[in-house]
Amino acid sequence: MEGILVPISLFLGAFAMVFGIRYLSNKEKMAMIERGLNPGVGKSAPKPYLSLKFGLLLVGLGIGLLVALFTVRGLFGSDMTNNEEGQSVAIYFGCLGIFGGLGLITSFVIEKKAIEKDKF
Repeated sequence: MEGILVPISLFLGAFAMVFGIRYLSNKEKMAMIERGLNPGVGKSAPKPYLSLKFGLLLVGLGIGLLVALFTVRGLFGSDMTNNEEGQSVAIYFGCLGIFGGLGLITSFVIEKKAIEKDKF
């Protein structure tokens, strides 16, 4: 019985969530129209540095994976015990976080320099 109730409740929950989001979005747009505001003004603003941000994030994640691979191979070699496999997973996630964050910081610095250059 539980095998049938779980998929049904997941489907109903997902449907209710999508319906609720669309309903509240429509109510918000109608309230903006009643006040005389354009409901599409703030939502479609261009984001010129979005591709730079995602590109640098993905490059950082790729470099993090390579560094983690070389670190794990250098520290543990080819034959690892269960304890060493757990440590290698921590190295992978740590390098992904560090290098992904460095990619985002680099993107921020580039955007900040470009914005300061455009001001003057």
